[in-house]
Amino acid sequence: MNYIITKNLKLRPLTMADTDDVFTYSKSPNVGPRAGWKPHESIEETQEIMKTIFVGQENIWGIEKDHRIIGSIGLIEDPHRQNDQARMLGYALSEDFWGQGIMTEAARAVLAYGFDTLGLGLISVVHYPENFGSQRVIEKCGFHYEGTIRQADKIYTGEILDVKAYSITRAEFR
Repeated sequence: MNYIITKNLKLRPLTMADTDDVFTYSKSPNVGPRAGWKPHESIEETQEIMKTIFVGQENIWGIEKDHRIIGSIGLIEDPHRQNDQARMLGYALSEDFWGQGIMTEAARAVLAYGFDTLGLGLISVVHYPENFGSQRVIEKCGFHYEGTIRQADKIYTGEILDVKAYSITRAEFR
């Protein structure tokens, strides 16, 4: 898997050695719930998630700043599209780094990778309506609003939430 270097960040594959860093931001009550997952309760829980979701997966990166992992970002199969030239962007960031342009910088780099290296035709992204920080990243990256998918996602609490859906094509990104 490739590293992606930006002006301020290194996006790199996650390893089990990153578990402590991932746990540090994943235990926050403000990070996971904005993306629909529960805060991690133990380092063991983070280890299991590292093994199943992050380590060894294609097109999933840790966001490294100052030699520590402060978030994750990746391109996954889009569950709403039957199109092998489309992927969905997903990300999480330590709240210590919110509002600093870090996720926008990382997302733009991953979009460029998706279009230029993977040859994708479209990248989508969704967020819950109350997650204004994520909406701001999405807007700054040039995504186009497609609409709200009502009652689209059942989160860890059992609550069913709407999602706001966006996409960007290779031509629009340029």
